Amino acid sequence: MLEFKHYDEGISTYLSQLDAKKMPLLTWDFYGDYLNQLGKTITDQHQLTLLALLNSWESTTAVKTQWDVDTVVVVTCPSLKIVFATQNMVRMNGYQPEEVIGHSPKLFQGKATCLKTAKEIGEAVRNQQPFEKKVINYSKDGSVYNCNIKGFPIFNQNGELVNFIAYERAA
Repeated sequence: MLEFKHYDEGISTYLSQLDAKKMPLLTWDFYGDYLNQLGKTITDQHQLTLLALLNSWESTTAVKTQWDVDTVVVVTCPSLKIVFATQNMVRMNGYQPEEVIGHSPKLFQGKATCLKTAKEIGEAVRNQQPFEKKVINYSKDGSVYNCNIKGFPIFNQNGELVNFIAYERAA
């Protein structure tokens, strides 16, 4: 252990000369969670970009401008089956993305969901129009949560509808 004494002294001297801020270990839990979520968001953004390329989306501007680590992104095919969901969905409603793939977004609706709002969203989808609504959704455990949804039709380079994308945030 004597051979490490000089190493420890050298490191201590070096670190004391740095103009670095020290961070208490207790804050690492907070920052560690944030960095983990940021990594998942970057992965999700990459996967969504690949989906956009695969389906020849006319524009990917909406993908880049609407998204942050607290936003859940859900993409459906034209028949409204979910084909993509971000990993942070589990924080909002308890569902893992793979649990919702292939299902309709109606999976999140229940008795407290306003039928009028659901019909307005359905009409916007049928008319291939963007929409922005606040709805009451249901978590996997059956609890309710308010959800702000911004939805957009996505067209390919030939002008054909290929997907719908929804940006969701718990309100």
